[in-house]
Amino acid sequence: MPVADFPLGPLQTNSYIIHNEGRAVAVDVGGDPDPMLQYLTSQRLQLTDILITHRHFDHVYGVAALAEATGAPVHVPAEDDCLADTEAARGGIWGFPLVPDFSAQHIAMGATTFGGMTCQVLSTPGHTPGGISLYFPDDHLVFTGDALFYRSLGRTDFPGGDQATLLHSVTAVLFALPENTVVYPGHGPSTTIGDEKRHNPFCGGFLQE
Repeated sequence: MPVADFPLGPLQTNSYIIHNEGRAVAVDVGGDPDPMLQYLTSQRLQLTDILITHRHFDHVYGVAALAEATGAPVHVPAEDDCLADTEAARGGIWGFPLVPDFSAQHIAMGATTFGGMTCQVLSTPGHTPGGISLYFPDDHLVFTGDALFYRSLGRTDFPGGDQATLLHSVTAVLFALPENTVVYPGHGPSTTIGDEKRHNPFCGGFLQE
């Protein structure tokens, strides 16, 4: 399953398109989605869904524009509704622009399909109260939003963040995935579950060589 990465917006948020047999799914949209739209056109893809790992402003700047251009429904985690009217979700914090309004529906936890692709929606709170990760077992990859990065974890000093909860999400949920699972985070380079188990300094050497 091809994965196209578009670092977008003021914080260069990794905004992804995954696709299979002509149907595509977007994961987070951090800024002007024009590069994503160009890719969809060039690959002759139909965007079926827009999936949001958490509601922080830098992951949703381009959601309204992408949804309007494609007609694809937007799915957000229900437990992040408490952030919907805060600067963390609406923008305006630190002088960043406001997020254009968009309509969304809640994403269901557990096994489902998007664009014909099998997906496990995993609850991985801590960075936000409702943060999720999107695991595609057939292709051995997971989109972790701002929960797990290459050699790092998400920050927990925003409203609703909790360090102990995030560490549990990473070690008990994400580290339970197969070690060859490729991790596509919200910022920075990709990594693997096995590599982070062994080398992520914030997890206390979860798995020793």
